[in-house]
Amino acid sequence: MTPALPADFLRLPIAHRALHDVTDGRPENSRAAIRAAIAAGYGIEIDLQLSADGQPMVFHDYDLERLAEARGPVNLLTRDQARATPLRGGDGEGIPDLAEVLDLVAGQVPLLIEIKDQDGQMGPDIGALERAAAAALQGYSGPLALMSFNPNSVAELARLAPELPRGIVTSGYDFEAWPELTGPICNRLRDMPDLDRVGASFISHQASDLSRPRVQRLRDGGLPVLCWTIRSQVEERAARVFADNVTFEGYLSALPG
Repeated sequence: MTPALPADFLRLPIAHRALHDVTDGRPENSRAAIRAAIAAGYGIEIDLQLSADGQPMVFHDYDLERLAEARGPVNLLTRDQARATPLRGGDGEGIPDLAEVLDLVAGQVPLLIEIKDQDGQMGPDIGALERAAAAALQGYSGPLALMSFNPNSVAELARLAPELPRGIVTSGYDFEAWPELTGPICNRLRDMPDLDRVGASFISHQASDLSRPRVQRLRDGGLPVLCWTIRSQVEERAARVFADNVTFEGYLSALPG
C-alpha cells in the first residue's frame, strides 16, 4: 500500500534547501537555514550526498567548490572531514549530517529529503546512500517524505522503508538542460513511467512544465503535485494554478492564515 503524503506537505510552503540567504549567514542546507525555516514555520527541503565512509551528508552539489571552502567531490570526504569543512557564507559552520539535522528539526515542521542521484545516468547503480538514509531515519516520528530524480533510488527507498512516503522529482527533461543525460534517458524520464513501480505518493515537478497534460492528468487523478523551484510571489501565483504546493527560495512565501 502506498503511504499517503502528510497533509502538512500540501499546507506549508517548503523552503528549498531550507530558508537560505548567505547575506544573513544562512547557506544552503545549513543548520542556520534550517533553524530559520523552523522559526518561520515553513516546511524544509534538504539534499543528501554520500560521504566516503558511507554516511548521509546534507549537501546539494556533487562538488564542494560552490558551497564550501574546499574543492573536489564531496563523496571523497569522510563524515568528520565534511563536518569540519566550512560552508561558504556560513560563519564557519561545516556540512551537517542527516542525523544532526533530524535532531534539529525533531518533527517541528515537515521535512522533504531529496536523495541525489549516485548513478550519474539515473540508472540502477545506487543503494549505499539509500541504505544510509533509511538507517538514519529509523525512529524519526515527524512529518517526512523522501524523493529523488532517479526512479531506481525511489524504488530502493520503497523496499528499505515502505512505510515512508516517497516521490519522484520530475522535469520536462529538455535536452539542453540535461547535457549529462542521453536523449533516450530524457525521453523516458519525461513520460514518468515509474510512478506505479515505485509506489509514488507524490511528484515534485519542474515549475515551468507544470501545465503539461501528463502532469495535470496525474493531479486530477489524485496524485499530489509539488513543484520546484519558485523564486517570486508572481511565480508562486502562477504555479499554484497547476500544483498543490511550492518549493521556494529567494523570497518569503505566504504562510496559511
